[in-house]
Amino acid sequence: MSSSVEKPVASPCVSICALDDHDICIGCQRTATEITRWGRMDNAERRQVLALCHERALAAGLIFGQPAKVS
Repeated sequence: MSSSVEKPVASPCVSICALDDHDICIGCQRTATEITRWGRMDNAERRQVLALCHERALAAGLIFGQPAKVS
């Protein structure tokens, strides 16, 4: 039996939990508000946050590559 319910998008937490001066986690690149709201977000919101995290990591020079596309 197959379920049509989509699995929740996984948290980007990497267990390096510390906020910088701009309230951005240095581990996952989420804001304090995004971290707090994660459990109440639907998958579309979570994907948007992941795209923002990717953009922040690129801007901070933590990763190299192309900007993420939001689907």
